[in-house]
Amino acid sequence: MVIAVVALIFGVLLGVFILIPRNRKSVKAEKTYSNANRTKASKTFSKAEVTLHHKRTDCWIIIKDKVYDVTSYVEEHPGGDAILAHAGDDSTDGFFGPQHATRVFDMIGDFYIGDLEQ
Repeated sequence: MVIAVVALIFGVLLGVFILIPRNRKSVKAEKTYSNANRTKASKTFSKAEVTLHHKRTDCWIIIKDKVYDVTSYVEEHPGGDAILAHAGDDSTDGFFGPQHATRVFDMIGDFYIGDLEQ
């Protein structure tokens, strides 16, 4: 009887660990980051300013004249370092390429920091 109860508890715990997303910490960090950005949005940046943010540890991109700080996402990017190919530059063509699923279009707003100066 004791063995059956222990096996049942073990099975439930194992099921919980399988069902909980592994990147739970990063999801929480993205939500915090998202809320912080919403309070400081609507700023404008020159192309020269964006160009300065071209590293793995400081990565901004432009998509359709909107500026996004994707630094916190660089390490999680499923395409690896492909996100760095246009760091500090316009990434519109790459962003709307066939490799991106619908989910990426929903989440990009979390990284929005302002508009590109015209």
